[in-house]
Amino acid sequence: MTAIRNEIRFLLNGRKVALADVRPGETLLDFLRLDRRLTGTKEGCAEGDCGACTVLVGRLSGGRLVYESVNACIRFLASLDGCHVVTVEHLKRADGSLHPVQQALVDFHGSQCGFCTPGFVMSLYALWMREPQPSTQAIEKALQGNLCRCTGYEPIVRAARAVSSYGEAGADPLAVERAAVVAEIEAMKDGARVEIGKGHERLVIPAGVDDLAAVLEAEPDATIVAGATDVGLWVTKFMRDIAPAVFIGGLEELRAVSEEDSVLTIGAGVSYSEALPHLAVRIPALGPLIDRVGGEQVRNMGTIGGNIANGSPIGDMPPPLIALGARLTLRKGKERRTIPLEDFFIAYGRQDRRPGEFVEAVHVPLPDAGTHFAAWKVSKRRDEDITAVLGAFNLALNADGKVTGVRVAYGGMAATPKRAAAVEAELIGKTWTAGTVERAMGAYERDFTPISDTRASAAYRMLTAKNLLKRFFLETSGAGGPLMVSRDEAA
Repeated sequence: MTAIRNEIRFLLNGRKVALADVRPGETLLDFLRLDRRLTGTKEGCAEGDCGACTVLVGRLSGGRLVYESVNACIRFLASLDGCHVVTVEHLKRADGSLHPVQQALVDFHGSQCGFCTPGFVMSLYALWMREPQPSTQAIEKALQGNLCRCTGYEPIVRAARAVSSYGEAGADPLAVERAAVVAEIEAMKDGARVEIGKGHERLVIPAGVDDLAAVLEAEPDATIVAGATDVGLWVTKFMRDIAPAVFIGGLEELRAVSEEDSVLTIGAGVSYSEALPHLAVRIPALGPLIDRVGGEQVRNMGTIGGNIANGSPIGDMPPPLIALGARLTLRKGKERRTIPLEDFFIAYGRQDRRPGEFVEAVHVPLPDAGTHFAAWKVSKRRDEDITAVLGAFNLALNADGKVTGVRVAYGGMAATPKRAAAVEAELIGKTWTAGTVERAMGAYERDFTPISDTRASAAYRMLTAKNLLKRFFLETSGAGGPLMVSRDEAA
């Protein structure tokens, strides 16, 4: 029988915390500011966009303590069981002097009004701990999720380059005390299920995946919370009641990535940051795409399985995974079923997920050596923006240049992520030429009837979708010259 504990336990800076009174929708930000008066962590947007609330969360992964920047405004308190939360107040030295990251920002004039500064400090702190001598590209990537309206970013980037001249990352307390922190966290992990609250106002942290299956069979209407990058906004923006809630972010069994028979299996709890090194190596086109999903804080929290399970028509991962022919494993109790990913999406807000069933893993076939694969996202802002149109293309040609296999999938063009079946039919068996592609572009209206909204008009979406196919042709037919130039290359 599964042991039950009625409190969550975690480390907050240098202190142990045990809480038996936690609401399902209570955020880490509110706890820090209102309960513990740690007001260095700011509330800016309350939706994970501005980074003013950035803190570090350390968790055990494969026996190793990993610290990641996260958005406290959409991180639920219940998700922190067995973690180490580090706020900007923890950077203060015993003698009152500033931390190297803080001193560098002062000396390079990286702060004006100061409201966003603690968030920048924490994002740069996370970067410094893993890359003491970061490149400009690494700095800009680490700061994708931090917005500053005063300074411009150049003083902040200069400060980030200089941090190691103020101290050694290996001598930082988070490095020196790591073994002791690991021991404290391991001592908290007792293998028990956590249950707090009664009746509707109840939260559960399952002891493992089998326990999760049992919990959801008993509570089929419970809200499943993984990374909370979507569910967090249900609470902070839409004031939704998510109780009863089941928190699965700490289940290591759902965070595994494996490869067998040219199929990459990604557990539903694998974050974008965890998936990136696997996908970027095995399917290179997905690397740049994942780098544009939110900011680093969102990628550290958001999960591949969550992006699929919420069924959004503008989710970034389903279109490329559908184009690759991915399959989805769903579990209810002890029973599992595996379906094509494209069949999971039925209609807007409706997925093929039965009461008590959850997404356990996605299986991604790796493209053959001769296959052409690409995925491109179009949005108003290049970084940290929601998709207007996302197109993914998977093409196989024979020695004569004829299309022997093709899968084309889009996000933002329909009520669900959707394949362009009519377009594919126009391409299959034809020679891969400009004329073939132009004729296939005429089939888009048979596949899609996009809508107009704040992100794009219907006409813009349709034209963009067609032009992405044209771009795919140009890039796979040796048209010459890059079709997209980075800012660094342009400079």
